[in-house]
Amino acid sequence: MDNKEIFERITPIFTKVLEHNNFKLTETTTTDDVDGWGSLTHMIIIEEIEKEFNIKFKLFDLMTMDNVGDLVKSIQSNIS
Repeated sequence: MDNKEIFERITPIFTKVLEHNNFKLTETTTTDDVDGWGSLTHMIIIEEIEKEFNIKFKLFDLMTMDNVGDLVKSIQSNIS
């Protein structure tokens, strides 16, 4: 699965959890770039992504994610 396909599947999750779409989700997007993306909504986003892709992130992976690009890479490594 390529980045484009992953972005197509995670963007609606971000929109649903954050309850708005006033952001452009890119590989460099961070929590600082999106209104309402705090620690609680972050964990909800992670949980929803795990359900969507039927994966479970490792704690180390979660701790080393700095942006959406890192998230996408972690998804790719978990589904391959």
